[in-house]
This record gives sequence, structure tokens and C-alpha cells, in this order.
Amino acid sequence: MKKVLLTGCNGQLGRAIQKEYGDTVSFIKTDMVEGEGITVLDISDINAVMKMARKEQPDVIINCAAFTNVDGCETNEDAAYKANAIGPRNLAIASSEVGAKLIHISTDYVFEGNGTRPYLEFDTPNPVSAYGRTKLAGENFVKEFADKYFILRTAWLYGDGKNFVKTMLRLAETHDEVSVVCDQKGSPTSAVELAKMIHFLEPTDSYGLYHATCEGDTNWADFTETIFKKKGLTTKVNHVTSEEYAAMNPASANRPKYSILENKMLKLTTDEFAMANWEDALDVYLEEM
Repeated sequence: MKKVLLTGCNGQLGRAIQKEYGDTVSFIKTDMVEGEGITVLDISDINAVMKMARKEQPDVIINCAAFTNVDGCETNEDAAYKANAIGPRNLAIASSEVGAKLIHISTDYVFEGNGTRPYLEFDTPNPVSAYGRTKLAGENFVKEFADKYFILRTAWLYGDGKNFVKTMLRLAETHDEVSVVCDQKGSPTSAVELAKMIHFLEPTDSYGLYHATCEGDTNWADFTETIFKKKGLTTKVNHVTSEEYAAMNPASANRPKYSILENKMLKLTTDEFAMANWEDALDVYLEEM
């Protein structure tokens, strides 16, 4: 049976991947916190990574581990570099030594977010936040040290865990109205859909960089209204600008106003798989909740 070393197994994507694959593979589950069937692994520790890779000899390494607190990355960029850049570097080195495929998850934050058309994989990154800088460094390390790799950039991810959808639904329980940014555009992406794309690409030799978001786009305020409408909630959504929101909730990180990614590489290389439309994926998620 194929062996898959999964980092960040307790995160939204890690959980979705385990559900997607089921018992068709043997998972070596790792995270920063110990749990049943979970091994603690700090991917920024090269010795620990190499020891595990040599011991387990995985066929595939899927890296879902990351420092994703965008504001926290601004205040502790060194820690962000360890998790988002050094960690992927170590996994890339290990994957090459044991002959494993490496699947690494990246982000729309590698772009500055002032575009006027969806970003393609061929566009030049220009991050404007510590999170974006560290994630781009991780991408570059994977390209440099991994022999067989897939880099998947995703955005606005939600799944089984803490996420925007659940936050809005929780706020709706205690608030008659909420204020949500309306001038940041992107593609809400279900972790279930991203896990399906990983499962599709992983057995292939179509290595490289891919954008991996649900189809279609919206803004945060309209996304919230859609969530409430689908759940039959009457909570009012006040549309505010990024500047207005920042004045109410001071944050330290720049956030891209235009985060729409085009899944160009996926469309150029196959007609056997496509990401679902974001509203259709949201329907499935809300129903399963």
C-alpha cells in the first residue's frame, strides 16, 4: 500500500485529505501537537525530518503545515520563515533522498493583489506581507531541492476547523448585523475540493506549479450574504472598505485586494478534472455541517 507522510494532519486540509483518500493509502500522520495516531514533527528541524523520512520511506509527502496567522507573521517573521520556508526546504530535501513525490500547499498571498485579471501560474509573484514572502520562499526551496513536486496555490480556504464560514455563522447567532470588507475579491475554496485536486494530481507525473481554487469569484461581504442566505439567516451585512475595517479592527498585515487565481495549468494539462464552482462547493459544505 502506498505510504503518505502528511504534515499538518489536524488542519482543515489535512483532515479533508484523510477523508478523501480513506483507507486507500497508509498515512503517516504528523502535526505540531501530539494526538492519537499522530507523531509530533517540527518540519523546521532538518534532523527530525530526515530521520522520519529515512525510517518511514514514504512514497508521497503532502505538506499542509504552515504558519497561516497573517498578522502573526508580521510580528514574528522569523517563526514564519521557519514554518513556511525552512520547513518546505527540509521536506524537499527529504523527498529527494527517499524518492518521494512532494505536494506543497502555497497561497494567493505571493501576489501583491492589485491585479485587474486573474493571476496565472506564469505571472511574477510580488508579495507585500510577511506571510506572502515566507510562503514564496517556501515555493522556491521546493523548486530548488525537490526532484518530483507539485506546488498548489490556493486561497480563501475553509473546511473542518476554524474558518471564515463558521466565524460568520457564529457571529450571526449573537448579532443582528455584521460589517464585512467588500473591496477584496477572491475565490472561496473548499478544502474538500482541494483534497480532490491533490488526489487527482498525486498519481500523475504532471509535476509543477498549479493554482487550485474553486471556480468563480466574489468578495467577502457578498460571500457572507451568500452564506446567510443559504442558511436562511436574516443578519444584515454592512459592506465596508478595507480602510474602514482596519480603522475598526487594526491589523498589521497588508491583505491583497485582488486574490483571484486562474487554474490555468490544470486546464492546460487535463480535461479529466476541474474544481467546482465556489457556490456549489459551499452548498455541499453547509449541508455536511
